[in-house]
Amino acid sequence: MPCPHFDVKIIQRSKGQSAVASAAYQSGKRLFSEYDQKQKYYSHKSEIVHTEILLPPHAPPEYADRNTLWNAAEAAEKQWNSQLARRFVLAIPRELSPEQYADLIRDYCREFFVSKGMIADFAIHDKGDGNPHVHILLTMRGMDETGRWLPKSRKVYDLDENGQRIRLASGNWKSHKEDTVDWNDQKYGEIWRQGWADTANRYLEAAGRPERLDLRSYERQGLDKLPTVHLGPAASQMEKRGIKTNIGNLNRDIKEANRLIQSIRQMVRNLKGWLSDLKEKKDALLEAMQGTREPTLPELLSEYLDLRREERTGWTGKGQLKGSVADFNKVMEAVRYLREKELSTVEQLDAYLDKASQQAVSIQEKVKEKKAKIKKIDAMLSHIANYEAYKPIHTEYAALKFKKTREPYAAAHKKELDAYYNAVRYFKNHLKGEKYSTKKLNAEREGLAGEVSGYKDALGAIQEDVKILRDVRRWLNQVLPPEQYRQAVAPGEQPSIQEEIRERQERARREQARKRTPPHPQRKQDMEL
Repeated sequence: MPCPHFDVKIIQRSKGQSAVASAAYQSGKRLFSEYDQKQKYYSHKSEIVHTEILLPPHAPPEYADRNTLWNAAEAAEKQWNSQLARRFVLAIPRELSPEQYADLIRDYCREFFVSKGMIADFAIHDKGDGNPHVHILLTMRGMDETGRWLPKSRKVYDLDENGQRIRLASGNWKSHKEDTVDWNDQKYGEIWRQGWADTANRYLEAAGRPERLDLRSYERQGLDKLPTVHLGPAASQMEKRGIKTNIGNLNRDIKEANRLIQSIRQMVRNLKGWLSDLKEKKDALLEAMQGTREPTLPELLSEYLDLRREERTGWTGKGQLKGSVADFNKVMEAVRYLREKELSTVEQLDAYLDKASQQAVSIQEKVKEKKAKIKKIDAMLSHIANYEAYKPIHTEYAALKFKKTREPYAAAHKKELDAYYNAVRYFKNHLKGEKYSTKKLNAEREGLAGEVSGYKDALGAIQEDVKILRDVRRWLNQVLPPEQYRQAVAPGEQPSIQEEIRERQERARREQARKRTPPHPQRKQDMEL
């Protein structure tokens, strides 16, 4: 299945980010930033297989040069908190051939970005490890017909019911700002996601591949599965080196829980279908049996043992004994299980399957709840780590009294100070004035992770229960009256129950006649079950 990774972020000056640096990172090129007068170069980027810049018709041709483009984009932004570029990271379907990658990205960018007036700068990365992906940088401002950057917003005067401007008490005209382009509208997040899935699926279909990309969440796809937690680059690298992480362990438990739940539901669906057939035909069967009492499940299992004994008529004594013991042990285990669960009729078995299915759903909800709590604790622990690691830097920065020394220090430690301030804001919103305790948080997280692991064991127990019932179904199918089985009929037609009964009864008479014939000479070798 194609990897559904689709990530969109804004490159923001307030976070110390640079559009020129982002372009240098994704392209592997050496670029010079005119904003901070620094060279941007990432020499370790060796997996870049293709880079390209796509321009709309009215863009200046010189913007085909990466250094010129992104320096111009940054120069148009004057504010300290300006949004400099929009960045996409998309996983390319590895089912496609590498020769198709560039055409796929080119078609996607032209249809959804360049045609709207954006400039798209993309770079395809592929280490050959099964993780091909593309980085796309998009400009944030529109352009006029001459290729000049447009303002991001414009002033619009509010009008009264007569179409006249409204004067405020201050003497100014009432007005508001309107965006010149609507690219930041949230609706485009969904449009771009679906557009990427549609474009990738067209290429997969053209390549004759059956796989399809679906970027919807499990919930929107109608799949009752628990999503895993994003590992992040640090944890991902540790896992690749064989070092188990807390997030990795949680994801392994979630995947195992999903596997068990899917297995349980599949077995329950099959058993429920079988029970539906039994209920549907029970009245007709009892009528055909001339009002005979419906046999219980243990009685039918006992008949299964008799049937198996008859099937071993021509075996050696040792083979008969060995097969009988094996059958007896399996069936007695099932009988003990049915008695323990007080299951003796089809209706009771049906109700028990409903209960097992509800238990699986309940456990799934509990796992989802614990996972959400673990995620919150991990966020808190991350901010605590940043706060404690960068507090000395902030203390040193706060001790500087003069602007001449404070500004260079802040610029040199911007990343650390931003992380420190983010932690302070997070504490203010979540701790509500209380003190944090790393020890308590770690203990709570360990307890929650243990509960998730315990739920996995509970699901395993439910799965084993349903497996026993699946074996019971297989054995009962061999001893139930032949009328229990559905006959193949023409599409769209329903089989006649009475015709099925007569056909099965005739088959049973032929089987009895065959058993009355003299047995074959005794086999020389033992026959095992």
